[in-house]
Amino acid sequence: MATVILVRHGRTTANASGTLAGRLPGVRLDEVGAGQAARTGERLAVVPLVRVVTSPLERCKQTAKALLAAQPGDPATATERAITECDYGEWQGRSLRELAKEKLWRTVQAQPSAVTFPGGESMGQMQHRAVSAVRRIDAEVEDEHGPGAVWAAVSHGDVIKSVLADALGMHLDAFQRIQVDPASVSIIRYTEARPYVLASNTSAGDLSWLAAKPTARRGRRAAGTSRAADAAVGGGAGPGTP
Repeated sequence: MATVILVRHGRTTANASGTLAGRLPGVRLDEVGAGQAARTGERLAVVPLVRVVTSPLERCKQTAKALLAAQPGDPATATERAITECDYGEWQGRSLRELAKEKLWRTVQAQPSAVTFPGGESMGQMQHRAVSAVRRIDAEVEDEHGPGAVWAAVSHGDVIKSVLADALGMHLDAFQRIQVDPASVSIIRYTEARPYVLASNTSAGDLSWLAAKPTARRGRRAAGTSRAADAAVGGGAGPGTP
């Protein structure tokens, strides 16, 4: 069972000004965001990542660079378009204060599954492409490195929220209940039985328990159907215990 760490990019100039950046070029981390990314990199330094995958947008690449700078090893790297920001179409580049006056804003809040941004994509399309990519890459990582492997995906707030909602078995219409802050860490372990959300929107705390343990590669996919993939009745004893 491989594990994915979902990292949102650090704060940007657009975040600070209340602008919906979308896929606009040239949106970079501000000073606060660069510091956030560096601290997240330090936090993940105790977890030997086997792969770091990033959205192609500049702010995610900057954040991924901070993660890689703190890694003791040399993880494989890749850019994945399927985890890029939602295509907000005509909403892109406008202020959130202005957008909140739009009729569509209320639907975004209450029924995002019904939303297609004018000139852009639907929120359902965003979730489908992102979830499909994360699950595909997770399976690739496990096949290559074994079920104890840990990798990171650096993406965007709404994208990560949609991936977490899928893992939690939530309808997309409930995904606004999930908060994903800049440079936060969320963690999912996918198994044959079900996904397990190990953490959501964390900005501090020890992650050394995630460090991969040596695991035989032979038969690792079949292991997902064993008791190891079951949820412990009563909650279990936590990581690092028999």
